[in-house]
Amino acid sequence: MGQTQACFLSVGLTVLTLLVGCGHHAAHEDNAENSVLLRRGLSGDLSSLDPAAAADTFSIQVLQDLYEGLTAESPTGAAIPGVASSWTVDPAGTQYTFHLRPDAHWSNGKPVRAQDFVVAWRRVLDPKQGSPVADELRLISGAGAIIAGQAAPETLGVTAPSDDVLIVNLSQPAAYLPQILAHSAAFPVFSDAAARTHSVAEWVSNGPYVLAKWQPGTSLELTLNPAYWDKANVHIPAVEYQITSDDGSQYARYRAGQIDLTDSVPANMLPALRAEHSSELVIAPFLATAYYGLNFSNKDLGSSLPLRKALAMAVDRRQLVETLGFGQVGAYGFVAPGTWNYEPQSWQWTASSDADRIAEARRLYAQAGFTPKSPLHLRLLFNSNPVIRRTAILTAAMWKETLGVDTELGDEEYKVFLQSRHDKSRWDVARLGWNADFNDASNFLDTFRAHSPNNDSGFENPAFDTLVDQAAATGDLGERRHLLENAERVMLDDYPIVPLYFFVSKALVKPYVRGFKPSPLNHMPSKALSLVAH
Repeated sequence: MGQTQACFLSVGLTVLTLLVGCGHHAAHEDNAENSVLLRRGLSGDLSSLDPAAAADTFSIQVLQDLYEGLTAESPTGAAIPGVASSWTVDPAGTQYTFHLRPDAHWSNGKPVRAQDFVVAWRRVLDPKQGSPVADELRLISGAGAIIAGQAAPETLGVTAPSDDVLIVNLSQPAAYLPQILAHSAAFPVFSDAAARTHSVAEWVSNGPYVLAKWQPGTSLELTLNPAYWDKANVHIPAVEYQITSDDGSQYARYRAGQIDLTDSVPANMLPALRAEHSSELVIAPFLATAYYGLNFSNKDLGSSLPLRKALAMAVDRRQLVETLGFGQVGAYGFVAPGTWNYEPQSWQWTASSDADRIAEARRLYAQAGFTPKSPLHLRLLFNSNPVIRRTAILTAAMWKETLGVDTELGDEEYKVFLQSRHDKSRWDVARLGWNADFNDASNFLDTFRAHSPNNDSGFENPAFDTLVDQAAATGDLGERRHLLENAERVMLDDYPIVPLYFFVSKALVKPYVRGFKPSPLNHMPSKALSLVAH
């Protein structure tokens, strides 16, 4: 799941207006250590560097530098060999055999063993761990029962007959399993628990880099892992992540030559950047959706389908994305365009005129029992970020003007928000985002399973769960697509969410940073990059 952070937009506007006049030199100031250190902006603090505990995009970005799974992700999002040099699948498509490369080692020099994956995956699925990424491994035989607390982690259908062979049994065929195993949820962990604490001196990982320094809320420093099997193809010896929760601050550092690569761009700077530094500005669509979750524990929202539909219809997505100005696409469904083997679904009223849409929203609002004298009151919770806050202000204004809803805005620091979103007593509507972990519609739709840890709304519909389960059980791609499309329509008809827009990635990249290619999953491992003299 993806969220971003930054401070109030009004502050950023003042700072950034001054920066535009700083001149061409500041934008190209030399990185004196340009072949040694890559300085990356990270627009939110990390929740964890434990693969079993991290579900946010910021933590996952860093984890992909520190760890490596059986597979890795190519720039196009395809699965390529990682710790496993090769793998085979049986004719039924339900048993994968992975062959680990003999030169895969932990940063302490010890070999990465097949058993390390068995231990790590059991830990992720163990309900005692409470892992937010347990669902990523649900396809493995026995995983569902373990997550539900009905079976012991040791019953998971994964075995290690030798140090270099891992056998994975699935509950149904899944040609995309290698993609899933590139996700951080499937990373191995070193047996010593100290390797997953803040104790940098004891940190052990198996990826291209190892943690050298960590100042929570401020920065992380990574250095080349000398034991990494593919270190010859790691071109940058050190990486520094600078945590800057304000888009304006990150941009200021980039202009001053203190950051080489950003992960955000202030929206109000786009015209100037397109005109003056178009070669450094990279904007590209990726598989992710921004949406509002509606709290089914709220007696008004949970009991009234007309009310939930009215809230969804009252949002003018065309105005929203035009105001935000990043090239986002308004969302009337949940599964992002471009998802493999899938036709995204949307509501039937999507093509209605604005006048008809507004009239129907008002009719439904009145049907739910609300009037100008007795309006609906909502608490809208979101994490601190200028674009997210601006979206909340715009949406609240649309709900007020169209329906008369009174909306109280709640703005929280990102790490606090990650906890608050699971406490339904604190919000009626929460701003959420889903970034695809692998390119398949099931990754989006599994979010709304009744017991999914990512189902923040508390939506439950047996017909939806049945369709998703049936899709998971079939190997026929056409039938699977049909079932998943039906499942999305069932979910949308219940209005547990208000989709807002489909994301685009936004980055500024110094000319001396090479290898940056937008990914469908919005991942950019430091290993893929290089720095050149200039």
